[in-house]
Amino acid sequence: MERAPVYGIEVFLTIIREGSLKAAADTLGVGAPAVSLQLKSLEEKMGVGLIHRTTRNIELTDAGRILFETAAPAYRDMVDAIRKTQETASSLTGTLRLAVTRGAYMTAIAPILKPFLADHPGLNIDISLSEGLTDIVQDGFHAGVRLGDILAPDMIAVRLTPPLTSAFSASPSYLDQHGRPSHPSELLNHQCIRYKLPSANKIAAWQFIENGQEKTINPPARLVFDSVGGVIQAARDGHGIGWSLRATITDRLDSGELETILSEYSKDLPPFYLYYPEQNRRIECLRVFIDYLIAHQKKERRYDQRRYSYELTGLSSQTHKA
Repeated sequence: MERAPVYGIEVFLTIIREGSLKAAADTLGVGAPAVSLQLKSLEEKMGVGLIHRTTRNIELTDAGRILFETAAPAYRDMVDAIRKTQETASSLTGTLRLAVTRGAYMTAIAPILKPFLADHPGLNIDISLSEGLTDIVQDGFHAGVRLGDILAPDMIAVRLTPPLTSAFSASPSYLDQHGRPSHPSELLNHQCIRYKLPSANKIAAWQFIENGQEKTINPPARLVFDSVGGVIQAARDGHGIGWSLRATITDRLDSGELETILSEYSKDLPPFYLYYPEQNRRIECLRVFIDYLIAHQKKERRYDQRRYSYELTGLSSQTHKA
């Protein structure tokens, strides 16, 4: 495909609009000889003269008039399209599309969602809750949020949380009836609610830590769900013991609907990361959202540090009194 002399046409249109080669050079930020050479090159490529140059003014030839009348509106449309595209990339209006897991939403997104939307009334957020591995580029998402151990290597990643804690949990009524296991091996004799990985179509192993070593157990599955939400709801309803991120059941623990067991065997999991492709780096609404998430993370870290310092002070005072 033959390349059109677009820059030469821009020079030609600027000359006509400004009325002289010198004025056009000033507008384009180049020297007058460069404008003259570019115009000459355009005329040679088109095989026809476009402008009659005199000492006082310029006049269009018949061919130049046809080019001006045809190209000027098209050039304005092209410039307008570029401007609108740039405004879209830097705009704080529109819709930000995110693909996140339920755990990621509850842990990293939900805590900041209300204040973020209040601070940015022109933005909407379209959130897809999916436990499977989503191709955010192919499916048209601006970004996703996942655990750090399952991120694609070609993505830009921003850490949103500290390492996460896993938890075994069940309803108090189930534990009252069937007993509270004191060791993970006892889970083999319990009704267990398991999670099936949608992307791999296999049941996720239950992991725990014992004597500093990571171990795995695969108890019989009384119920199997392909969503973490299903596991949590079934545990709340008294169907057995489930395994999930502790952050995803905090509200159930606070309400007394669920109770954690085997906490001393809990395994830490990777942090949640927000990830996105390089081409989305300049999308302003995504950048603002990331900045908001990072600011919240720093605020939470300072709060945890103050709380830890307070607890240490209290412990020191009690020790001194003793």
